[in-house]
Amino acid sequence: MRAYLASSIGVACTAALALPLAVYPGPAHARAERTAASSGSTQSLPLLPLVADGLDRGAVAPGGDAPAPAPAPADRGLAASRVRPFSLVGVVWDQPSADLHGRVQVRTRAVGGEWSPWRELVPYGDEGPDPDSPELRGVRAHGGTAPLWVGDSDGVQARVRPEGVAVTGGGAGAGADAAGGADAGGGAGVDAGGGAAADASADGGPGAGARSAALPSGLRLELIDPGEAPAPPPPDRAVLRALPAHPAPTAGGAAPGARPSAGPSWGPSRWSARPSLRPPRPSRPSVKPSWPSRRSAKPSPRPSGSSAKPLPYPSTHSTHSTQPTPPPGAITPPPSALAEEAAKANAARYSAPRPSIVTRAGWGADEKIRETGHVYSKTVKVAFVHHTVTGNKYSCSQAPSVLRSIYRYHVKSLGWRDYGYNFTIDKCGKIYEGRSGGVTKAVRGAHTLGFNTNSMGVAVLGTFSAKKPPAKAVKAIAKLTAWKLGLFKRNPRGTTHLVSGGGNKYKKGANVKLHVIAGHRDGFATECPGKDLYKKLGSVRKTAARLQGR
Repeated sequence: MRAYLASSIGVACTAALALPLAVYPGPAHARAERTAASSGSTQSLPLLPLVADGLDRGAVAPGGDAPAPAPAPADRGLAASRVRPFSLVGVVWDQPSADLHGRVQVRTRAVGGEWSPWRELVPYGDEGPDPDSPELRGVRAHGGTAPLWVGDSDGVQARVRPEGVAVTGGGAGAGADAAGGADAGGGAGVDAGGGAAADASADGGPGAGARSAALPSGLRLELIDPGEAPAPPPPDRAVLRALPAHPAPTAGGAAPGARPSAGPSWGPSRWSARPSLRPPRPSRPSVKPSWPSRRSAKPSPRPSGSSAKPLPYPSTHSTHSTQPTPPPGAITPPPSALAEEAAKANAARYSAPRPSIVTRAGWGADEKIRETGHVYSKTVKVAFVHHTVTGNKYSCSQAPSVLRSIYRYHVKSLGWRDYGYNFTIDKCGKIYEGRSGGVTKAVRGAHTLGFNTNSMGVAVLGTFSAKKPPAKAVKAIAKLTAWKLGLFKRNPRGTTHLVSGGGNKYKKGANVKLHVIAGHRDGFATECPGKDLYKKLGSVRKTAARLQGR
């Protein structure tokens, strides 16, 4: 889509962008929230109405964008040429239930560099807590767009154009908006924006556009600084090592087959008898020669020159295993019960190795900004695959910074209780722990509106609507889902059912059949996880099943 050009304040930002004074008074009026330097910060800048002559229509953004159209009276925006450095940008509004009937475009200036092309921010209405969740109905919750990673930047421009606006006449770019024409059929909403949905004809001049749709109230631009990376924790705390698959320990103790903890042993209770400090005495070897069984016809001849030890006593039972004959009158279980037990036994034996997972401490999550406690489901039936739509212009070494930025945006800007996804994977295939609560447990996230219960969300950092996902990331999805679904006895190539909590594709209470490894679009009418990543889910299911030994 073509972009919209935002208004400016003060003097021109660059020679390529010469903008006159606009309505926005400057970043001095912004609401800024900051904690310790290592934990990052958030700058919140209000998006205000643009003046009719607030744009240089001949200015062209780098990247070949077309000249900006004349602003309509209902447009909102800002231009801030001097702000504190930030790396991630998003737009939020007051009510999480309000729809954004409009388009959002931003461009940013790299620190010591040039302005970027105009890029569009997409609404986040499909990723978040369920409609009836306290997490979404709380006083801190807000609506918003998906965030965009822009790297180290110190200048920003933004513009929001309502649906239904058609600009005609007067200057370059007139006659069509920067996205190739206004959207048709923009639904009307409640206008709480203090004039954001003003009639375009209120200008009274010739060539006024049609009546625009309402924009939600409280529109503001969020600029996120991820902060400095914390000191790396010890290796055994930074990464969850590749371990044999096992469920989470229960109150009764560690799960069978679990590797012993590297931490201190608490030992027996103070009321129990004092344990003996003497090491156990080794058992004395038997001096009795090993004779063949009396039931054997002849002893097996010993190979000449062999240095092997005498053979142990052979079993007195027959070497041919046979099923015992049930006594007369015994009750034989019905075939259905036997089949059910066999199915349970087969499911229990399918497991996959645990992949390496970077913990929240490893990527620098500030545990003080999230809500305390955790919310769990009963099980994990479906793994929903997402893309974060934050763009692909990040290096693998920057991935922890991207996660810290998204985490801060989810909690501080959108008002969620914690990071939304259960796991995140970068372009190099590294897996990161997302929402806190334990990687082996059924932690309820905020990733698939209407289907967060009894599921988990796996997001790949990037945008894959028109770009193929890296092979390493696809392989990591298979490894992660094979292991985690194996803990809950799920077949990656199978199907199951979830009850919808409400959404635009399935009404609340609908019993929906889904793949055990599904794309976000399978539960919601959305483009996520992008058509190129969605195409890979078939091979992900096949690989995950193979890793489980199926």
